[in-house]
Amino acid sequence: MNNGVRYSSRPRVTGALAAVGVMCLLSLAGCASADPTPPADRPAAAFSPVPQKAGSTITVWADATRVPGVMAYQKAHPEVKLKVVTYSGDANGANDLQTKVQLFDRTGSGWPDVAFSANVNDGTWASQGRTPYAAPVNRDIIPKATLSGFAEGALDPCVFNGDTYCVRNDLAQNVLWYDKKLMDDFGYTVPTTWEEYQALGEKVAKEHPGYLVGTAGDSYTPEVYFWASQCPASTVTGGKKVTVNLEDPKCTRMAELLDTLIAKGSVSKDTVFSTGFIKNRADKVLMLPGPSWYGQVLFHSTFKTPKGRIAAAAPLKFEGDTTNYTGNVGGGLWFISSHSENLDAASDLVTWMTTSNDYQATAGTYPAYKKAATAWLANQAGTGYFAGDVGGTLQQAAERVWPGWSATQYSQEAIYASTVVPALNSGKPLTDTLGVWQRAITDKARSLGYTVER
Repeated sequence: MNNGVRYSSRPRVTGALAAVGVMCLLSLAGCASADPTPPADRPAAAFSPVPQKAGSTITVWADATRVPGVMAYQKAHPEVKLKVVTYSGDANGANDLQTKVQLFDRTGSGWPDVAFSANVNDGTWASQGRTPYAAPVNRDIIPKATLSGFAEGALDPCVFNGDTYCVRNDLAQNVLWYDKKLMDDFGYTVPTTWEEYQALGEKVAKEHPGYLVGTAGDSYTPEVYFWASQCPASTVTGGKKVTVNLEDPKCTRMAELLDTLIAKGSVSKDTVFSTGFIKNRADKVLMLPGPSWYGQVLFHSTFKTPKGRIAAAAPLKFEGDTTNYTGNVGGGLWFISSHSENLDAASDLVTWMTTSNDYQATAGTYPAYKKAATAWLANQAGTGYFAGDVGGTLQQAAERVWPGWSATQYSQEAIYASTVVPALNSGKPLTDTLGVWQRAITDKARSLGYTVER
């Protein structure tokens, strides 16, 4: 289901690489690879498992954040033989999994039975080729009843040509975070539309200069604002055809909104993870559209905002729209290798890692599996950190991610960071960069074999 895949990539902060490292460390789910190389154009052949060896050791590749979970599985299942390898998880611009898989393809051995990737684009290559690395888990590897338990659209980045080639670890749906104490102190009402958000941003700039309602300098700004606006920046329409049209009114309306608030000073051109922002602006954040992990990772751990102040409101919509869609800024994948000689053990591990309350309920990010998400939200409520229950808001947003933003081989974040952010910092408005941004996406897509349409 390449058409309309819900794409999310782990955020990489624009600016210094040090800021990227800090953000990735805190976010617990890694960062997206900047530029995965093209997959083979040949579609995957019918899946036929290699001869199975029940009880054989399975090799698991995972990042440092996921390894404790794998070890917890091992403790609960001592009969399973595991060889655990810690690797980058394809976070922070790495592309290690595909590079190694290409090597193993040449040598004919070495593939990990199970691999975690923080890069949601990895399904675009892992599902392709004469013998793709990833096994189609929907073909009697993971029960359909289990797969149906994931949030609506959560597995879309894993689905190609009708088969599901991975399982989603977590989600990062966007909501409107806000400081309830500041909102009450200032006498403001939480907006429900982007028009109300803009009007409040202009009011904040006039009445409380220095306070912020958003940022446009993060590399993942497109996934927060333009995805929510249903901007067709990258909509795969079949095969390797993609629509890129930043002149669409649903793109220009968001660019104009951000330009207005940037000019007024209530939307920052900085990244929320820069040292300067954390030191000088964190206590000035009134509202901040952003991913589900902002609650604990950004406000609690990074900004050190006191408990009882941060709340979450539903994603915003434009007044002319019928649905309040949102974007997604994160979420990892678990792959089971098509070369595995112990698919039963590999399947059981991946199922446990993605669905078990024993692990997911206390994980750092919002689980993609709905029952685990319910337990996770109960745990969040138990911390007493938030100003009220954020559970219903996050649950609703998890199934409101607009399906027109597709998983592609190129990184929207990398293109925005290298094209738009420097222009903003030089004083150019967003609306003046849309043409350059359009060309940058188009050129990158074509270099990777896409046919680009408008």
